[in-house]
Amino acid sequence: MTANAPAAARNNSSLGAIYTMLAMLGFASMDTITKWMVADYPIGQMMWTRYAVFCLFAWLVVRRRGLKSAWRTTRPWLQGGRAVLAVVESAVFVLAFRYLPLADTHAVAATSPLIVIALGALFLGERAGPARWVAVAAGFVGVLLIVRPGFRELDWALLLPLLGAALWGGYQILIRLCSRTDSPDTTLVWSAFVAFGVTTLVGPWQWRWPDAQGWALLTAIALLGALAHYALIKALDHAEASAVQPFSYTLLVFVAVLGAVVFGDIPDGWTMAGAAVIVASGLYTWHHERRQVR
Repeated sequence: MTANAPAAARNNSSLGAIYTMLAMLGFASMDTITKWMVADYPIGQMMWTRYAVFCLFAWLVVRRRGLKSAWRTTRPWLQGGRAVLAVVESAVFVLAFRYLPLADTHAVAATSPLIVIALGALFLGERAGPARWVAVAAGFVGVLLIVRPGFRELDWALLLPLLGAALWGGYQILIRLCSRTDSPDTTLVWSAFVAFGVTTLVGPWQWRWPDAQGWALLTAIALLGALAHYALIKALDHAEASAVQPFSYTLLVFVAVLGAVVFGDIPDGWTMAGAAVIVASGLYTWHHERRQVR
């Protein structure tokens, strides 16, 4: 199969799971740095810088094929709308980090796998058998074990990650839909350049000149985001959206570890138990998918 061929012809749930977990590690690292910086830099500036580097990353990935060739798509409105949706979703989560702890934000956002499975069955015709639902439900229980203190008080800020989860679920469905006609390179290019165009409308007007450390952290956010998005695109290139959702819960494991290292939040016994449930749900789904392939 050539690089120009649509990706939907491939179906490898194991490889999709690996790419998904790599994407979650990238997103967790990016979000940790973002939460550190959001108090000092405007959201528009952070988003603009992130997508500027994303454009460079996309060009490096497709340079042999050619940017013009990678840009071609039969569904420009779908690709463009998906890219804009990603910008809005990212901005919503960055805003949530300003008001909520990192773990609490991701706990509410953990509803997105359920949204993806429902939307995948409704709009893409993907099967959503009992095994997948059980694994996702088990992963969600693990999430609640990790962040149970965050639900003692309900305020308006909790609506932000809930909105972000809905947007994130829709974004993943649109990636899978794009994969039916476009290659991962095409989806990557549209993700980067359309998002950069949208954030250019805001970012320059909110610019606050960074110091050396600020530049380093902004660059790290951008590179981590680019790598994570590309890994997710590759995951949905190789597997159905609903098949990889249980592995999205590994994001909470990574967040717990990074929270302990960066912010001094040491995981307690409940957190460790929740992490174990999340990992077990992912491994169960992986084993189930491998048995079906055989």
